[in-house]
Amino acid sequence: MTQITETTVPRLRRFELAPIRGVWRHEIALFRRYWRSSSFASMFEPTFMMLAFGYGFGSLVAVVGDYRYLDFVGTGMVGTAALFTSVFPGMFNGYIRRVFQHTYDAMLAAPVDTHELVTGEALWIASKSALYSCSPLVVAMFFGLDPALGMVFVPLVTFVTALGFALFGMWASAVVPSINSFDYVITGVVTPLFLIAGTFFPVDSLPGWVHVVAQLNPLFHCVELVRHAVFGLEPPADLGHLAALAAFAGLMWIIAVRAMRRRLIA
Repeated sequence: MTQITETTVPRLRRFELAPIRGVWRHEIALFRRYWRSSSFASMFEPTFMMLAFGYGFGSLVAVVGDYRYLDFVGTGMVGTAALFTSVFPGMFNGYIRRVFQHTYDAMLAAPVDTHELVTGEALWIASKSALYSCSPLVVAMFFGLDPALGMVFVPLVTFVTALGFALFGMWASAVVPSINSFDYVITGVVTPLFLIAGTFFPVDSLPGWVHVVAQLNPLFHCVELVRHAVFGLEPPADLGHLAALAAFAGLMWIIAVRAMRRRLIA
């Protein structure tokens, strides 16, 4: 049997709509089977966390800055939901489909290149996450959060955020030696990002060096954008936050494609 190598398989230098559409058709076919359980976990887990922290800490801390604590947590949990509903599918689905199911091998046997496969998968994850992550905001409105016109921008913010983290998850799935190694990624990367994003408490209340680290945290920029969309947009700062999220997604796309290409094409 002839071994497939990078020299025997020409790389496509551009995107084609048909391969990405094929990846999406595959995802839609799978999603029709598990959408109930997936939607329940993705929408209600961050909602339960929001209510637990909002009412738990909210009984001790009524106001944070100029915000009611439940509103503060409700807007912050949008970013956390975008993280959880994108990075974990990117990590675990990517690893299982590559190692155990060999789904990606089958896709590459069709006229689909690695960069189109990665892009199609990440766009699908980000699209779902953009909708799921808005659930804490909807719940917060039932508990007194005033609707705002800027809320229409929240799905865009969560989409860009989830796109970056989905690609990060796919990159991690390509570099870990075993599925158990995800414990290092979750504990060493995901959890710290979650804690220093300003979700449950202002970053300003933390030591000065944390402020610098927070500026490198994409989740922090997402949380800031969501809060500004709900409580009042700040165009100069918001453009900077959005640029940071776009840069993160672009960087993750480059390294995810390279890592997947090394793993999938000998």
